[in-house]
Amino acid sequence: MSDPTDLNDLKRRMEGAINAYIGDITSLRTGRASANILDPVQVDAYGSKVPLNQVANITVPESRMLSVNIWDKSMVNAVDRAIRESHLGLNPIMDGQTLRIPLPELNEERRRSLVKVAHEYAEKARVAIRHVRRDGMDGLKKAEKDGDISQDDSRSLSDDVQKLTDESISRIDDLLADKEKEIMQV
Repeated sequence: MSDPTDLNDLKRRMEGAINAYIGDITSLRTGRASANILDPVQVDAYGSKVPLNQVANITVPESRMLSVNIWDKSMVNAVDRAIRESHLGLNPIMDGQTLRIPLPELNEERRRSLVKVAHEYAEKARVAIRHVRRDGMDGLKKAEKDGDISQDDSRSLSDDVQKLTDESISRIDDLLADKEKEIMQV
């Protein structure tokens, strides 16, 4: 961190963790078809892992069906395998260069499993926010030790960093509660 007193940098980094969390939970199935469901799928392509949307078009032809049109015929099996191994509970049906993916009704067990995944994503985001807080606090301690800021300023800025952390974690908790309600809705 360049300037330990730069709260905007810490806020930006915490916002980054929140946005990453939003991206994670957006991909969780809620009973409605959405191309975002396949966002976390990584395909072994040309010697490296790439996101599915870089080797195929994903469309939603029906409310409970996804269609994955693969650009390279040689990638069909790799894409099929990646989707099956993604722990999303999806079973693609091959149709030439297109995979049709019916979205089954979510049963109670699967809903609870998705809620558990949402909680894991939330914890990962909270940890990322706490790491940013630790970086900020360490920077303040170092600046105080080096004589760059006074002890009072350090204490005041530490309180501000903690307030930012609390607000960010509260936002994660609110997003989690909303997603949990959306998943459990029948």
